[in-house]
Amino acid sequence: MSKPAPVETITGLPAESVTKYMATNLITFTPETDIMDAINTLLDKRITGAPVLNQRNEVVGMIDDKDCLHILVDSVYHNQPVHKHTVGDYMTDVMRKITEDADIVDAANIFLSTKFKRLIVTDKVGRLKGQISRRDILRAIKDMDGSTWFDKSK
Repeated sequence: MSKPAPVETITGLPAESVTKYMATNLITFTPETDIMDAINTLLDKRITGAPVLNQRNEVVGMIDDKDCLHILVDSVYHNQPVHKHTVGDYMTDVMRKITEDADIVDAANIFLSTKFKRLIVTDKVGRLKGQISRRDILRAIKDMDGSTWFDKSK
């Protein structure tokens, strides 16, 4: 696969595509996944969240560490057995998507103006292509150190 070329941002300046920095080897769950299996996976893989896909591989939600904290409350205060719950019981459909033709400046602007820590990257028809996080944008900034994506003299 060839390296994606910088794209022109809203500001008219070229910036790297989100595809250069996004994660593509994602852990995903289905709404039917046992919630304890999901928690074990999050812990084992040292990740804080993952997309939830339906049977057609469409993103229907996200499950993250904060969502899973509800399990403690349900178990202790509502006396609900944890082993009967699924990802679908705790996932949220509150997520932000960005298309694969967006650039890292677009992603950074979303992060600056929202509370989101990760963005789902989709193709033009909405299929999951990857995920970009605030940490991924930090890697892009690190790559900028000592160089620029555009010529300041022009």
